[in-house]
Amino acid sequence: MKKRSRDPRDAEIAKRVRALRLQRGMSQTALGNALGVTFQQVQKYEKSRNRISAGRLQKIAEIFDVPVAFFYTGVDGPLDAPNAEPVEVDFDFLQSRESVRLVRAYSRIKDGEVRLQLLKLAESLAGPERSST
Repeated sequence: MKKRSRDPRDAEIAKRVRALRLQRGMSQTALGNALGVTFQQVQKYEKSRNRISAGRLQKIAEIFDVPVAFFYTGVDGPLDAPNAEPVEVDFDFLQSRESVRLVRAYSRIKDGEVRLQLLKLAESLAGPERSST
């Protein structure tokens, strides 16, 4: 029997599941319990070792209170809505706990001027953006 090849869209969906889980402060065990699977299965989903079925993806969307389309927005291929603006989100960046902590802390800053100054500081420390072309 021929082994199925991996679809890069599966990996993108897996990254989005992990990013949402980290953003919400949920453990793999808690997500697994909500889905009725083990935390090891959640690990396999997040590392795209196992594909996430349509029904399971629907359940994940319900747990995180996002539309299923969230997992497909900006993913290249026929799943994109026609004429949709591509959404550029660096889900690789959102894979670390430090990134999530940084975003959470930033979102708690209520003073718009302070947020702007912090953004400018971060941009100056990071250096110029690399072109994606």
